[in-house]
This record gives sequence, C-alpha cells and structure tokens, in this order.
Amino acid sequence: MLVVGPWNHGGFSRGDGDRLGNVNFGSKTALYYREKIEFPFFSYYLKAKGDGKFPKAWVFQTGMNQWRRFDAWPPPVAKPTTVFLDAKGKLSWQQPAQAAFDEYLSDPNKPVPYVGRVLMGVLNTYMTEDQRFAATRPDVLVYKTEPLDQDVTVFGPIAVDLKVSTTGTDSDFDVKVIDVYPGNYPDFNNPAPAPAPAPAPGAPAAASNVSPMGGYQQLIRGEPFRGKFRKSFEKPVPFEPGKPDRITFNLPDIAHTFRQGHRIMVQIQSSWFPLTDRNPQKFMDIPKALSTDFVKATERVYFGGTEGSRITLRVE
Repeated sequence: MLVVGPWNHGGFSRGDGDRLGNVNFGSKTALYYREKIEFPFFSYYLKAKGDGKFPKAWVFQTGMNQWRRFDAWPPPVAKPTTVFLDAKGKLSWQQPAQAAFDEYLSDPNKPVPYVGRVLMGVLNTYMTEDQRFAATRPDVLVYKTEPLDQDVTVFGPIAVDLKVSTTGTDSDFDVKVIDVYPGNYPDFNNPAPAPAPAPAPGAPAAASNVSPMGGYQQLIRGEPFRGKFRKSFEKPVPFEPGKPDRITFNLPDIAHTFRQGHRIMVQIQSSWFPLTDRNPQKFMDIPKALSTDFVKATERVYFGGTEGSRITLRVE
C-alpha cells in the first residue's frame, strides 16, 4: 500500500503534521496517519485484527487538504494534460505556433539558492517555501498560466520535456512547479494582528496589514536534471555548444489541487544550491573540478511549434 502525506523526512512519526513551513493543512495529518492508517495496518498483519481492506494508495491531497483513497496509482481518472511554455513568460494550454526561445546566463559562482534568506544548515521545510525570491532573478526563467477559472487537480508524476541548448558542454536544468496564490489570499496560518493605533495628527498613516500568503509562490515539486545524462545514466555525453537538444525526465508524484483563482507556475534554472552540487558547466568528472573549471554559460530554452518545451500533468 502506498501512503503519501505532506511531511518532511520522518514527519509522519512525530508532531501533528498540521503544517509544513508556511503552509497549513487544516488538520493533524501525521496523527491521522498514525491512528487511521499505520495502526490498523499493523493490527491486521501482525495481530489479525480488522478486515484488512486497504486501498492501493492513500494520499493527502494538498490544496484541498483532504485524504483520498485509490485502487490504483496514478488513478485512471487523472488524464495526461499538456501545458506549453510560451512567449512573455506564459504557460499556455494551447501549443504556441511561433517557435522562439528564452535565455539566461548561468554563473556557477553565483548559484540560485534554494531559499531566499541566509540560514545555518538546510531548512527541512524548504519543500513549501515561497519562490518569489527566485522569480526575480535574471538566471531563472518563469512561466505561468492566467488565473485558473476552475480547480485543477493533479495526481502522479509530472513529465518534463525541454528543448534546450547551452554554450557550455554540460549544464543542469532544474524545473520547479509552483502554486501561485492570489494577491488577496487570506492568512489562515497565523492569528490576525492587533489593529494598529490611530496615527497622531499630521503623522503618515500606518501601512495596512497585508497577508504574507497573498501572492505566495508555494513550491509544489522541484527536480534537478544534470544534462550530460540526457541520453543515458550509464554513458554521459557532452553538449555540443549552441546546438539544441532534448531533455526529458519526470518530477516525482504529487497530489495537489491548484485552486480556482490561483496560477500554475514553472520555473527553470541551472543551479539549486546547496541542494545540488554546482555544475562547472564543463563536461568532466565534477568531484575533480578545480575553481578554474567553473565557467559561465548561456542557457536557452526553446518553445513554440511542434518541438517546443512542455510539461505534462495528470489532471483529474
């Protein structure tokens, strides 16, 4: 039986699981798992208690904040649906006719960080962190849909199909799928602040209280791909500088609903420090790289036409 919950490493076994970082799940998901899923499972298989009727998959659907049971995973009701990278940072449900590309300069000596602030160690809740800091960087490409006119529920893996080129001989291409909250999204995670006192006569008005979740860019899933393994993990091959090539891989499974009024965003970058080691952007045995081996490279991502880059979601 597959069980998927909204936890960091080991989060199912400790704490309540009612939130991860800034995101509130509306219930004690870890407690539910231990009492409603894990305990009955072991009671049946170790002590022959209960009816032993368990689903093939028991997953927590974020966005809707509810548990779902399925007889197969991914569920057959989730049909492949493709969204296309498009001009001017758009993520389109229709294949763009005009072929074009976006580009950025990747500098391994100034890698894209995994969070937008300085921390000691690695934040164990980074999986739901706000990605607005990355969206403002010149070395991160951003594509997003229009505000959704209805809920979009995605189950299972996310297929990435990129047409790319690099001026180097190796590069990483990291893809992140993000849920963009509306600007007026209420802050359900924290108690409402006390009203500000009235300003003194002649003093400027105090700034209004703004929800920190308004406009939040919640990381839903992200995955790196080292370009030299695009043909095979057993036999890495270099890029031919400037020549377009194809990268295909899957982001790990999700169970998430992008709510009406939200946007689906895709960010593409070539470093994700320190979650992944820096790629020198030179085809070589990276553990042996010297500081002089790390070079800048111009990365292009092509879109439009029949060969343009795209993302395929399994939509219920």
